[in-house]
Amino acid sequence: MTRPNTPAQAWSALVDGNHRFVEGSPAHPNQDVDRRAALAGAQIPFAALFGCADSRLSAEIIFDVGLGDLFVVRNAGQVIAETILGSLEYAVEVLGVSVIVVLGHDECGAIRAAMDSSIGKLRAKGEFIQNIVARIQPTVTTAFANGKHHIDEVTELHIHDTIDEIMTRSKVIREAVETGKLGVVGANYKLALGEIHPITTVGSVE
Repeated sequence: MTRPNTPAQAWSALVDGNHRFVEGSPAHPNQDVDRRAALAGAQIPFAALFGCADSRLSAEIIFDVGLGDLFVVRNAGQVIAETILGSLEYAVEVLGVSVIVVLGHDECGAIRAAMDSSIGKLRAKGEFIQNIVARIQPTVTTAFANGKHHIDEVTELHIHDTIDEIMTRSKVIREAVETGKLGVVGANYKLALGEIHPITTVGSVE
């Protein structure tokens, strides 16, 4: 696979790869011995993905890409933190990726936990689980205030809020988008179908 060099090319490559995955005909590109050896000295990913750590959301598999194609950053509920922003800035400024995908999914446990917490039903007691929940809580509060109580509605709003936070807090990413070097796509992954559903974009990826 030739490395995509524009936001539109990068997003198109990911969309095509997801189509192959959904259809059950993955190409498994860039997964051979030669590719492994070629990347030993340096990486040149064309896209970055910030997604949930859910075990059902294996980025390289669902986009049918290989070694050195994706710079992947994940945590439960795709919650922004300084380390996340630093990793994404590294992908943009140092590695030169053309697109960042912020990927949520249906029936996300972290989103469900934040929703349960809002009604006093959160069972998890871990201090740092509580920290994750607290970071998602403002989105849940806004969703509930606007009559959105279904988990898919909250997840979609969380993706929007996550991208807004990235764009607000990271000058590096914001300027890359403004100059046309970078596109940002917010999308939701359907677990049963294997499909990526775009929700919002920042910059041009068409």
